[in-house]
Amino acid sequence: MKNIKIIFLFLFLTISVQKIEAQVYKFVATGFSVMEKDEKDNWGKWSDFQTTNIVIALDLDKKRIVVYSKEIQFYNIEKFEEKIENDDDLIFPFSCIDIVGEPFRISFITRKKQEYRKQLYINQKDVILVYNIVNFPGKL
Repeated sequence: MKNIKIIFLFLFLTISVQKIEAQVYKFVATGFSVMEKDEKDNWGKWSDFQTTNIVIALDLDKKRIVVYSKEIQFYNIEKFEEKIENDDDLIFPFSCIDIVGEPFRISFITRKKQEYRKQLYINQKDVILVYNIVNFPGKL
């Protein structure tokens, strides 16, 4: 009977710890740039980086990415792609869909040769957004 109590206590603590360790990562975007396709379906040039201060949340448990800009950008993660690493970059890509069901890719990139600068790329059909990001300060 004592062994059953110990096993039950162990299972309870294990389940509780797993719930506490939710896989949510928060970042702050410090700047962003946009590139759009023109009427001939050709990519234009990147806009100048604009200063910003918005929160971005990567919630692995709920499989979503939320960009808390003036217009909240809500993306569902459909597939966790394989990590890509080379001499220049560390890339964590995700296959996503937006709120109208359009598929596209979002990538969190660490630029190794640029003092480990972090960026978030949102590659949609007609527009690409890039955010310079830093880890969210303090507790999540």
